[in-house]
Amino acid sequence: QEEKKQLTLKVEELERKLETTSAQNIEFLQVIAKREESIHQCQLRLEEKTRECSSLARQLEAAIEDAKRQVEQTRERATSRERAAQSKMLDLETQLSRNKTELNQLRRSKDDAERRYESRLQDLKDRLEQSESTNRSMQNYVQFLKSSYANVF
Repeated sequence: QEEKKQLTLKVEELERKLETTSAQNIEFLQVIAKREESIHQCQLRLEEKTRECSSLARQLEAAIEDAKRQVEQTRERATSRERAAQSKMLDLETQLSRNKTELNQLRRSKDDAERRYESRLQDLKDRLEQSESTNRSMQNYVQFLKSSYANVF
């Protein structure tokens, strides 16, 4: 009776550990899903910044063409308009440079996030594998206890 009671307590404890491990596995899966969403958001921002840079490059080219046409129309007007266009060009180039810098930062951030994600994912896989191994060991032990119990009685 006492031995049966102890075995029952051990089985219950192992079942609780199994439930805890299952809950941890669910938490790990949720963390992975959040990381994937974060990476997806970074990719969307990267694409948005890429489009913005392309748009700014087209604006810059348009401003240059506009300045050239104005120079051909009149020299006096061209001089003042050329200054305005150059000022606009500088602003656009500055903005383009800032956007390129931000784009590079986002790329680095994305790469860092992917590396961290891969590292965390590998860690979670390792922990899951360890957890599954522990589960198997516990199941084998419970099976051993059951068969020993059956053999005794």
